[in-house]
Amino acid sequence: MANTKTQYQSIFLSDIHLGCRDCKAEYLLDLLEKVDAKTIYLVGDIFDIWALEKRFNWPQSHHQVVDTLIEKAKNGVKVIYVPGNHDEKVRRYIGMTFADIEIHSHYIHTTVDNKKFIVVHGDEFDGDVCLGAWQSRLGDVLYDLLLFLNRTCFKIRKLFGFGYWSLAGYIKSRVKGANEAIERYRQAAIEYAIKNGTDGIICGHIHQPDVIYQDNILYCNDGDWLENCTMLAENLDGSIELIYWTETVQRLSHYSAQKTVKTANQAA
Repeated sequence: MANTKTQYQSIFLSDIHLGCRDCKAEYLLDLLEKVDAKTIYLVGDIFDIWALEKRFNWPQSHHQVVDTLIEKAKNGVKVIYVPGNHDEKVRRYIGMTFADIEIHSHYIHTTVDNKKFIVVHGDEFDGDVCLGAWQSRLGDVLYDLLLFLNRTCFKIRKLFGFGYWSLAGYIKSRVKGANEAIERYRQAAIEYAIKNGTDGIICGHIHQPDVIYQDNILYCNDGDWLENCTMLAENLDGSIELIYWTETVQRLSHYSAQKTVKTANQAA
């Protein structure tokens, strides 16, 4: 039997961090091979220019991700690129199109059920998280340590035949300060959506995937491809899914019209 791809109206990917040694490009390539969408949003930090400037790392799988996205764009898929802070140098090209990929500072996405979402990377809200310079530097050091632990855990689990599991995500979920920062970020994003008169917001940046209906706004964070391997997908009926894509695909679906959240597990 032919392998039928899953069809989506739109998919949203952010924080891929191509060029970073912790990027899970192989899982992303598997996703891009198995799903089709009319529109693909690249919601910032697609390239990790910061990491590349420190140490050049560009394996074949990272090159394949870029080639796959360009090929999809040339074959009629609408690809919208909203640069983030790690690929902020791309922001100088806002308003231009390269290899059929449109570059925007932000974008208003309208779902098939006529809900409007503002799409931004999310570093715009850093000031609302109220991090000082020393806290920011400390956070970077601790996050690098988390990624090292996550990388080591991944190698050990793979050696013993276990699937991927995010140790970094597990640790962050149990740190009170991290949860408080995530809550402040989410509130800032929701207020931004209200200010712009949209029904919701789609962002990334903090590597914390989530779909929450709060203050009459649907807050959607599509996560990342360093720790969580997640994307947001708009189904053909306009409903939004948060999808974890590793050896086993886990779906967290939010149907905005019903304001309910449903969960299910499905083998890849």
